[in-house]
Amino acid sequence: MTTTFAPVIAGQGATNAAQPGKSPDALARELQARYQSIRDFSADFVQSYRAGVLKTQSQERGTVAIKKPGKMRWTYTKPERKELVSDGVKLYWYVPEDKQVVERDVASQASTPDLFLSGRGDIARDFTASYAETPVQGSVALKLVPRKNEPEYQYLVVALDPGTLQIRALMTRDHQGGESTLTFSNMKENRGLSDRDFVFRVPSGVKVVTDDGR
Repeated sequence: MTTTFAPVIAGQGATNAAQPGKSPDALARELQARYQSIRDFSADFVQSYRAGVLKTQSQERGTVAIKKPGKMRWTYTKPERKELVSDGVKLYWYVPEDKQVVERDVASQASTPDLFLSGRGDIARDFTASYAETPVQGSVALKLVPRKNEPEYQYLVVALDPGTLQIRALMTRDHQGGESTLTFSNMKENRGLSDRDFVFRVPSGVKVVTDDGR
């Protein structure tokens, strides 16, 4: 999922060109309060990834729909058609070219951005917040460092619309220096998405691989 590769978020001590007149902790609390009011949302996305060691870059794009708690559908359209669907219990990863669906438990396979966007956890409680350079012009960015050590990532940076606090982008930096940036557009909130939108139906002739390898 990605557009032009968003400028990499600066490290410790970075500042935002237009910081709000409030502390980063206060903004994190406001973001948490606002996010608790979001029941569902859909958006177009662009996802960029830059590997830490090899400095290789990749880019994908598509659409996303998320409904709390834990339901989501990521539909990749370019450069390759793929789907990642969660019904809240199971996670399905489908690449039509492979003629295979990988089925996993959500609890063991959901990624950091997935968990963040689906509203699990508490931003103010679980992270230490500071301001950062923003990957999206006209937004304000918070760098969120987990209070407990996380094996998957070092920190997150979330870019917000300064007026509405709507999420514009989400960047994750892993321990190898790799950076994955999701940039959102055309976001629509609280549209009353149906649970049926998050049911995955295995296409005919496609093999299903589960946790035990069957």
